[in-house]
Amino acid sequence: MLNNQATNFWNKRFEVSEYIYGTAPNQFFKEQLDLLKPSKLLLPAEGEGRNAVYAASKGWDVMAFDISSSGCQKAMQLAKEINVSIDYEISEVLDFETNIYFDVIGLCYAHFPAEIRKEAHQHLLQYLNIGGIVIFEAFAKAQLGKSSGGPKNLEMLFSMEEIKSEFPQLEFKILKEESVELSEGEYHQGKAEVIRFLGIKK
Repeated sequence: MLNNQATNFWNKRFEVSEYIYGTAPNQFFKEQLDLLKPSKLLLPAEGEGRNAVYAASKGWDVMAFDISSSGCQKAMQLAKEINVSIDYEISEVLDFETNIYFDVIGLCYAHFPAEIRKEAHQHLLQYLNIGGIVIFEAFAKAQLGKSSGGPKNLEMLFSMEEIKSEFPQLEFKILKEESVELSEGEYHQGKAEVIRFLGIKK
């Protein structure tokens, strides 16, 4: 069951012709993915497909989903232009189901509603193999009020403590909050406060 308000918001945002978060992958996601041997990758809340298409171009078997049909259309168009194949579904996070198990899950600015966020993360981690990796980047609570992107709701932003409590089965190899300079299309531009992590499922 799709959340109509959120679905309408993202469909409207993605229906413009340009790629509003750009077509290049997120930098931290790219850096970490490039260190790994290509295998099966899941990308929730994948929007316009920039990370999925990059991963597919490097030989990854990519499954992605988002609530936005216009985001999906743009992702598939980008994949066609780059001549790669991705599996992209339209789904709410808690409705997403698959019989596939993944070696990597990429969570790039996947800001789920606060009331379902921990449940959403646990739901996704059931599809990650033991020893599998989560690559994560999202806005920290210190981002609130900045014009460089992100939710305007403090509860949808992350603290280090929340990360640790919402991903208890991960061993963190990287976990840091830092200031970065974003240049990802129209909506991620300028100095931003983010949390990045790389975690391995125990």
